[in-house]
Amino acid sequence: MDFHVFDTYVKAKDGHTMHFDVVTDTNDVEKAISFAKEWLKTIGEESSTVTTNECKFCHTQSVPEDMEIEIMTDGYSISKMEGCPN
Repeated sequence: MDFHVFDTYVKAKDGHTMHFDVVTDTNDVEKAISFAKEWLKTIGEESSTVTTNECKFCHTQSVPEDMEIEIMTDGYSISKMEGCPN
C-alpha cells in the first residue's frame, strides 16, 4: 500500500525550526495539517503555526510495517527529521 508524505517545517516556541514528515493514507493537505497540529500538541508546541505554507505534499511511498500499523490505528505517523524532540 502507498502512503502520502507531507514535508513540514514549523517554528518552535523557542524559535528553532522543526522539520518532520506527516505520513498518512489520505492525500489531503488539510488532514495532514490537522494531524501535524495534533502531534505538535502532544509535544507542547500547540502554538506553532501550520498552514499550507508549512506543510506540503512531497511524495507517495510504501512504509515499514510498524509505521503502516500506526497509520491504520491513528490515521497518521510522524517521521521526525530535524529539530524535533526525541
